[in-house]
Amino acid sequence: MTKKIGMIVGSTRKASFSKKFADKLASLFPEEFEVVFSEIGHLEMFDQDYDDEGTTPASWQAFRQEIKELDGVMFVTPEYNRSVPPVLKNALDIASRPYGENVWSDKAGAIVSVSPGAISGFGANHHLRQILSFLNVHTMAQPEAYLGSVLNFLDDEGEIKADTVEFLQVIVDSYVAWFNRLA
Repeated sequence: MTKKIGMIVGSTRKASFSKKFADKLASLFPEEFEVVFSEIGHLEMFDQDYDDEGTTPASWQAFRQEIKELDGVMFVTPEYNRSVPPVLKNALDIASRPYGENVWSDKAGAIVSVSPGAISGFGANHHLRQILSFLNVHTMAQPEAYLGSVLNFLDDEGEIKADTVEFLQVIVDSYVAWFNRLA
């Protein structure tokens, strides 16, 4: 049976480093895993009034259903001001509501932070880990994946270097093992 893993990218930039690495990670999963990219940039900002007043945006309803149907989730994100990007936090909030209907709950998760800076998105990685803990996402602890000074992982053509792909394969293999232990 195919397992469906959502790939959530915390950046909406066209030339996003996070998207580039998420694409590579997705390609490294074994064939019994289907990796789908769950888009988050189109979601209206979270406002509890929408649910309370019965005017829940269609984009929220579709996103909640999409996350509900996933077996696991991998987050690849940059860091904004030592935390997660607002578009990612918004998506997390939307799919955790209304109260008691958190569709993130009980999924196997993993985090990869990607940054041109030397700190490697450490703040975003750990803030995201804290949020996921509250949302009951069983987030893989080891190996940790911080890709700082990201330009060092790209060749002259902008492609991910072979030794970095080997590291990404370790992340995927570890996540698959984590997922299977939880299943």
